Amino acid sequence: MFVAEGEDLVEAAAGVEQVDLLVAGESVEPSLLAEVSTLAHPPRMIGVYRRDDLPRGTRPVTLALWHVADPGNVGTLLRSADAFGAGIALSTGSADPTSPKALRASMGAIFRVPIVPFDEPAGRRIALVPHGGTPLAELDLSGEIVFVLGAEREGLPHEVLETCDVSASIPQQGESLNVAMAGTIALYELTRR
Repeated sequence: MFVAEGEDLVEAAAGVEQVDLLVAGESVEPSLLAEVSTLAHPPRMIGVYRRDDLPRGTRPVTLALWHVADPGNVGTLLRSADAFGAGIALSTGSADPTSPKALRASMGAIFRVPIVPFDEPAGRRIALVPHGGTPLAELDLSGEIVFVLGAEREGLPHEVLETCDVSASIPQQGESLNVAMAGTIALYELTRR
């Protein structure tokens, strides 16, 4: 189980069955809610949900995250996937998408975007690498696509790169993009065509 803190996240979870709803001043003392909250300012409500009730399955476009350990990046990528109609695939070693920081960064997308294990999505696997790949704008992005993104510091290991059909890079002048930015740009590139 996990909790969604605040009215916005509880509202975003409208399609997912609640195990419980704690409302300050109604079903629980405000001081108790403030004590268990991870937020700087205590929420008016906290919804309790089952992980098994979150969306599962694949979509024609997926962001596959390899060891993306920062919950803020996982949540932001969920939000981007929601905006562009994609799914998410997570490897072991990735941040828990139901952690408080990931939930807040997702802005409720966790309740709409299907999440599956890293190797489950079918489609052409495109590794996003900082440099040396085919420019993303030059790739054929038709059919089912899985954009494979690596950990913030380490990137994608050789054994993961070998499972990909092609490596792609986003042309840039700096060293590299944040993983959430790279995933969002890739989704935009695919949908703008």
